[in-house]
Amino acid sequence: MKLDGKTVVISGAAGALGVVICDRLASMGADVVALDIVDAAEAERRFADLAIKPRYFACDVSDEAETVKTLALIAEQAGMPDVVCCHAGVVHVEKVEDYSLEQFDALMNVNVRGSFVLAKAATNLWLGVGHRGAQLIFTSSWVHNVPWPEITPYTASKAAMNALTRGFAREQAANGIRANAVAPGIVGAGMALKTWNENADYRARAEKAIPLGFLQPPESVADAIAFLCSDMSSYMTGSVLVVDGGCSLYPNI
Repeated sequence: MKLDGKTVVISGAAGALGVVICDRLASMGADVVALDIVDAAEAERRFADLAIKPRYFACDVSDEAETVKTLALIAEQAGMPDVVCCHAGVVHVEKVEDYSLEQFDALMNVNVRGSFVLAKAATNLWLGVGHRGAQLIFTSSWVHNVPWPEITPYTASKAAMNALTRGFAREQAANGIRANAVAPGIVGAGMALKTWNENADYRARAEKAIPLGFLQPPESVADAIAFLCSDMSSYMTGSVLVVDGGCSLYPNI
């Protein structure tokens, strides 16, 4: 499952899970290009402990013009991307009756619009040079069809990831462009880990939701993405790879 010679772009790369993914892909030989909205100094701090640091481009993937320009720079400076991971995402915890439209719009702007903008820009880049064999990888979630209290808009955004995955896969198959998704469970990184550590009620509920009995190591998500980046997944398109410790086996908690 080597990634030698592959250029992989990942959005949301400076987040807790994104950093782990960058590290894993680089260790397997990929030339990793990281996208995020933090400035270069902050990105350098977050990637400081990695043995192989990714190239970094500050980019708001919800901004189409900025994203198109950034991908063109990446193609020029790092080579044509072979894989583009639409990973950037946010979550806001709130009961549906209290969820403001401003919070809803902000979440959808990053999770859905950002993923679509990046995927569209990458597709057009590849189509423009006839680059066959490229792939989009979206980050979905186990909650895409399993209701989880107080994150309903997030759940809806992850259902949208599955729809985007299958739509891009169906429309671009003839052009040699594939699209797949990874659906993690309750990952021990970022906001999920913070909530797990600080909110006893959440932890009690989450522990019941994980059949394997422990919080998901972020490395397991990185491994799933590495598999999709590798040639071992070359006959997969339109697939949602669920790697959730069995969380989605339960209809609800």
